[in-house]
Amino acid sequence: MKELLSGNAAIARGAYEAGISVATGYPGTPSTEILENFAKYPDIYAQWSPNEKVALEVGAGASIAGARVLVTMKHVGVNVAADPLFTLAYTGVNGGLILVSADDPGMHSSQNEQDNRYYALVNKMPCLEPADSQEAKDMVGLGLEISEQFDTPVMLRVTTRVSHSQSFVEMKEPGTRTLRPYAKDPVKYVMVPAHGRMRRVFLEERMAKLQEYSENCPLNTIEWGDKNIGVIASGISYHYAKEVLPQASILKLGMTNPLPEKLIREFAAGVDSLLVIEELEPFLELQIRAMGIALKGKEMLPSYGELSSALIAKALMQEGIEVAEEFRPMGQATQEVAAAAEPLPGRPPVMCAGCPHRGVFYTLKKQKLVVSGDIGCYTLGSLSPLSAIDTCICMGASIGAALGMEKANPEMGRKTVAVIGDSTFLHSGITGLMDVVYNGGSSTVLILDNRTTAMTGHQENPATGATLMGNPAPAVDLEAIARAVGVKRVRTVDPMQLSEIDRAVKEEVAAAEPSVIIVRRPCALLKNNKTPEPIEVDETLCINCGMCMKLGCPAISRQEGKVAISTIQCRGCGLCVQLCQKGALKKRGEQNA
Repeated sequence: MKELLSGNAAIARGAYEAGISVATGYPGTPSTEILENFAKYPDIYAQWSPNEKVALEVGAGASIAGARVLVTMKHVGVNVAADPLFTLAYTGVNGGLILVSADDPGMHSSQNEQDNRYYALVNKMPCLEPADSQEAKDMVGLGLEISEQFDTPVMLRVTTRVSHSQSFVEMKEPGTRTLRPYAKDPVKYVMVPAHGRMRRVFLEERMAKLQEYSENCPLNTIEWGDKNIGVIASGISYHYAKEVLPQASILKLGMTNPLPEKLIREFAAGVDSLLVIEELEPFLELQIRAMGIALKGKEMLPSYGELSSALIAKALMQEGIEVAEEFRPMGQATQEVAAAAEPLPGRPPVMCAGCPHRGVFYTLKKQKLVVSGDIGCYTLGSLSPLSAIDTCICMGASIGAALGMEKANPEMGRKTVAVIGDSTFLHSGITGLMDVVYNGGSSTVLILDNRTTAMTGHQENPATGATLMGNPAPAVDLEAIARAVGVKRVRTVDPMQLSEIDRAVKEEVAAAEPSVIIVRRPCALLKNNKTPEPIEVDETLCINCGMCMKLGCPAISRQEGKVAISTIQCRGCGLCVQLCQKGALKKRGEQNA
């Protein structure tokens, strides 16, 4: 039986069928749906961890205990998990362990681009790259076999296009979930220097065996066609190459670390001209060139951004290479597509109507503060008209960056605040706050607590009182954490009360010691969050001053020169009512005084 699955759902299914019993991760686009799907299966355990480092550490422990394990994260999350990952490559595994790195070419929802195949290269661990949902599912099972056969963690590297696109997948019955026996082995699992030196030799011996395996791996296959042009590709780039050059010979690489050198040489020798088509970095290209094989690669295609069939076709035509008819400028299919295409309206990103963060950023801008921001949907507070955020570097960096500003320029520190979400604070913001206290800073930190991990689609976190599997859990007390690391000035405010948040920020910024303002209001889109009556405009009182539009609420617009509020979008939060000096805005059914 076949089902239409996204790549992420297929990975979850593959984990279930392959007998994985423990899965951990931290939500991050494009990886989030893997664990959300896996958690629905019976007789397994899945959890969100506070960050990716903890997730991998939990996974390592479960593997050593003998379970098959899945650990998921987006590409930048691997940076957070890099410390245990490098040593895990030394210790190896007991139960098979798959680390999913979901890379995001084109930065659809990320602060940078990374090609995490390089992590596999420097860690000396196998890397598998699926091209569609079926392969995503199958490679989980094969990856676990490789992991256990060669005593190594295995990276399953997917990209946004594979994670989120759908294709049919053959479903199978789930395998048995068993524990491999655990045996105490300090030389293998206790990485003191003497043991580490022995395992370092093991890494090289393992790579030699993996190299031999890669030569005959069923994931690396040659599809002979027209031998005038040969293409080497992996992942989604394989499908792009097939569309653009349907007649060409292709070496499809599903295992991209270590590379099958003999197979590559055989393929290169069998074609007249060799192309390497790959997204992001010249990972394959550099290694194949180092084999002394001539090819064309990044001189044709960019090493940044997401590839597409059209982009590849254009690049190849500029090289004088004939591509499939539908990609040629005057192709009939191209003309039909162009004729049918309607220009899409521009949709700039914007904070949701009713977002509890909006009033915070309105206040911070009004007070002309320097705002050290963090990763989350509240990063949209940097956009006009709020334009409140000055910096955003990575998860948890806002507090440390604010302290750095203060240390570099005390005058700047007296007008700087850090903002961070509840989940991000628990991910890696706590240590930054500890640093502020320890090193005598006076930063004001606003924890924007909306009772969920909103950025990636409302995942639970240690402060929400529930687990990924829907079980109740103790909710972390953010106020107590702030006090526990040494902050004496801790207060909680409602962001929907503009005067309250305005007064709190002024008082805490003026204080000569660290302070934390917990700004608490549930995300407007949480399913149990009731929507009040929408706001309406009394046109007899409205003077079109535009004060309400300074909030940047998508429900408020000007139509035919007059302020209008969409009753469909409006969440009735009432922030605009607080700004209207003429009493022209009111909740539906209310009368003006």
